[in-house]
Amino acid sequence: MEDLVLPTSVASVSESLRAGETDPKEYMERTCARIARVDGTVQAFVAEPGRADRLRDAARELSTRGAEPGERPALYGVPVGLKDIVHVNGLPTRAGSALPPEVLRGEQATVVDRLLRAGALIAGKTVTSEFAVAAPGPTRNPHRPEHTPGGSSSGSAAAVAAGMVPLAIGTQTIGSLIRPAAYCGVVGFKPSHGRIPLDGVVPTSPTYDTLGTLTAKVADAALAAACLCDDWQPARAVPGRPVLGIPDGPYLGFAEPEALAAFDEQVVALRTAGYDVVRVPMFEDFEEDAFQLFVVNLYELARSHAEWFARFEKLYDERTAEAVRQGQSAGDSDYAKALEQRDDFRDRLEAATGRHGVDLWITPSATGPAPFGLDSAGDSVMSLPWSGAGLPCLSIPTARPPAALPLGLQCVARFGDDERLLSWALELERVLSA
Repeated sequence: MEDLVLPTSVASVSESLRAGETDPKEYMERTCARIARVDGTVQAFVAEPGRADRLRDAARELSTRGAEPGERPALYGVPVGLKDIVHVNGLPTRAGSALPPEVLRGEQATVVDRLLRAGALIAGKTVTSEFAVAAPGPTRNPHRPEHTPGGSSSGSAAAVAAGMVPLAIGTQTIGSLIRPAAYCGVVGFKPSHGRIPLDGVVPTSPTYDTLGTLTAKVADAALAAACLCDDWQPARAVPGRPVLGIPDGPYLGFAEPEALAAFDEQVVALRTAGYDVVRVPMFEDFEEDAFQLFVVNLYELARSHAEWFARFEKLYDERTAEAVRQGQSAGDSDYAKALEQRDDFRDRLEAATGRHGVDLWITPSATGPAPFGLDSAGDSVMSLPWSGAGLPCLSIPTARPPAALPLGLQCVARFGDDERLLSWALELERVLSA
């Protein structure tokens, strides 16, 4: 049986392609062959008639540009999967829904322009939960196909874990990058809100929606971020170990015993490696804060879908439709109050971070390993406070017993500290993979 788990490093692929050691046409043949062998089981990609011919043409065209090895851009010849809420010229956007694709049509996203400028090739659209909300698609977890890959960036995470592409683009509103990254055993990077422009992306909740990446390694996420994020400045990355903070309180109580036991082991490993780890009482009013964050999310979801829902309500999955209806029931005053409380929550979080000298918050990436079944994408609660505050987050796969499902460590930095987050995470990854 074909091994379904075979993640490949963007950095190694890119280095070989840029140096001329591997021809883009040759690598694209390997990509097409891998997709043909395993995607029938994993179902990470949206079906595309003629995909292989399109990719061969794209690789051939790239090869004819004549760029010398030393002049090739950072992602030269790297195939990339794009979550199917991101508009790409020549590929329909369905957003995991039954709506007519022409209704969802839009201008190509800036993130796609930046990928192409960096030399990447678009391998195709990856499966998403319907409108990146609640109704999962058919994608399976490459580690155990009877388990969920997470969501809503399910196809992007599974495509990277299964070695179909070394880089995929996803989005996160609450937990849609970090959770599938953890479930699929790959690196998920959600930048600070707004670091990658969102134009050309089907909206869910603009206050929270954030584009990000799924890769095999932290170094791969850093390579992609330098191409995709606004005003990327690697010089901001400074040497030295960060102070790690654990948010004690009701929030951690949502994690399952298996996740907490693994987290305790990770903390021991980090302390043994010389990291200063502090426990900080946090989120005493977590349920109230979470409620207000969801009010913002659902209110904006309903407004984003107002026109489509009015015309095509019967075509929506009932789980998505119910989320839209909940958002419709929230009034303008409810939304204004929720935004005020969200700002207050963000200020309190920032103050606690500074008061306790925390550089990175660390938590389990998800409440536990990927649940059995495909009807649910799992619980997003471990990402909720950090997404609500718009902070940069990273899920790092951690060492695990043979045959066990993956678990991840979530690292969260201050707003705008994306460069330092990725720099620090390189060493954290080394410690946690040992």
